Amino acid sequence: MRERERAKAIPEIYLTRLLSMKGTLQKFVDDVFVAILSTKRPPPIAVRFFFDFLDDMAEKHGIDDPETVHIWKTNSLPLRFWVNILKNPQFVLDVQVSDSIDAVLSVIAQTFIDSCTTSEHKVGRDSPVNKLLYAREIPRYKQLVERYYSDIHAAASGCYQEMNSTLTELSGSFASEMNNLVALHELYKYINKYYDQIIMSLEEDSSGQKMQLAYRLQQVAALVENKVTDL
Repeated sequence: MRERERAKAIPEIYLTRLLSMKGTLQKFVDDVFVAILSTKRPPPIAVRFFFDFLDDMAEKHGIDDPETVHIWKTNSLPLRFWVNILKNPQFVLDVQVSDSIDAVLSVIAQTFIDSCTTSEHKVGRDSPVNKLLYAREIPRYKQLVERYYSDIHAAASGCYQEMNSTLTELSGSFASEMNNLVALHELYKYINKYYDQIIMSLEEDSSGQKMQLAYRLQQVAALVENKVTDL
């Protein structure tokens, strides 16, 4: 009987320690999530441009379910980029991650994932501990995500011209360090796989028609085919 009581007490001790550690880290977790999901400083133009593109695609294809667009945006930035950084800070910082720290970061990364979902975060007695630890904070984090997407949507107007200017500036900055023809050929190898579909889509798209994108792509294709033997 005593052995059973002792075995039951061990998880309770661990849970107490987990809650204590969570309280110690709470401010830091809050600060990181707020920094990631803040628009006090303008988000990168690439993020605004891509989110605006997703909104346009939803409108173009008659997708009026906001949850679908939310999932698109979540999969493209928070889950594909930020979760990797939260889970693996050594990707961007000169740090070593021990096994114990890796376990902590896994819980924080999972909390961020749960905060980006649109489904209700339900927990019960049988839920894993990592789900229970931040159950109270997740609704607040969900609001941060929603506001982040909303603020970017409101600030995306005119970002096409800004993105075009940014790309032109970057292209000029690295003009002497890149072989344009080689880069073009690498892109073309991918485009060539879907060439007919891309041309058809550009010819049917109203914006593509105005900018003659199909014709421009055909010119690029002709250029690459003529130069491919020189590479």
